[in-house]
Amino acid sequence: MLSRLSLGLLASAISVAALPAIAQEDGSADDLGVMSISLKDVVKPTFGFQGALQGAGTPNQAGIGGFLPLSVGENSVFFFDALANVNFADSGNDSSIINTKVAGTTISTSSRLGYRWLNSDRSWMYGLNAGYDSRPMNTGDADTGVKVSNKRSVFFQQFAFNAEAVSDSLNFNAYILFPIGDTEQQLNSVYDGGALDTYGLDVGYFITPVVNASVGYYYQKGDLGSADGSGVLGRVAYQISNGLTAGMNISYDEAFETRISADIKIRFGGANTTAQRKEVQQQPVINVLTSTPINREVRVHDCCFG
Repeated sequence: MLSRLSLGLLASAISVAALPAIAQEDGSADDLGVMSISLKDVVKPTFGFQGALQGAGTPNQAGIGGFLPLSVGENSVFFFDALANVNFADSGNDSSIINTKVAGTTISTSSRLGYRWLNSDRSWMYGLNAGYDSRPMNTGDADTGVKVSNKRSVFFQQFAFNAEAVSDSLNFNAYILFPIGDTEQQLNSVYDGGALDTYGLDVGYFITPVVNASVGYYYQKGDLGSADGSGVLGRVAYQISNGLTAGMNISYDEAFETRISADIKIRFGGANTTAQRKEVQQQPVINVLTSTPINREVRVHDCCFG
């Protein structure tokens, strides 16, 4: 069932985006000037910083990252993207993984190898990427009031796959997060934790070229079945200036209930000139060619041990 679900999510992101009827609502790609842009001038390496507040199974974190185009064609780019984040302790008495509070400080990593391409009239961008994510995790007290001992440091990891489709108005993102290795580990004398398989699809709309609102559905399973179930999420992202993006997220599922988080990303580099950078910012189909792939967190949930 899960394999059919994951394949269906990936197929839907591309098949829906391929509908020609919605490809150009406000004029042709030529009218928008997108055909005159040379990708070799605007698809350049970027690097910078990112940070996020704790969410549903994810920690408070901040770190560095970079996007490296390995090969740029007339309408395509083959790229590598990497992140390294310092994971901090959970805020107050609120566990990001349900019961056990995450303690600082560890360093998580994420890498993606991907290919993105434009259709013939540059009205849509399609992309595929895959990679590996790691998450060491230190544990602290429980936020339930239960006394715990033998607090352990554990290590989780996953493979991830992502398919995306973006036009000037719509965007689709389907993803699979697949934990590997020791996916269930004892955290302390009372609770164990598990990395979650997650299968999701997000659908977004560009309110303006720099404001994107999206809604999504995901199915998660893991932690000995205690986290199995569906969830929904919403996100609003605002590209404040070229290279600076802030976002707000809200999610709900039965395991984590309602979670609200925020994130920020700063990237330097990119197009050769200021004029080109401003032009790219107004062209979502071109702008997304150098965007950092999303859905890269190893999500963890804990429940009573044994």
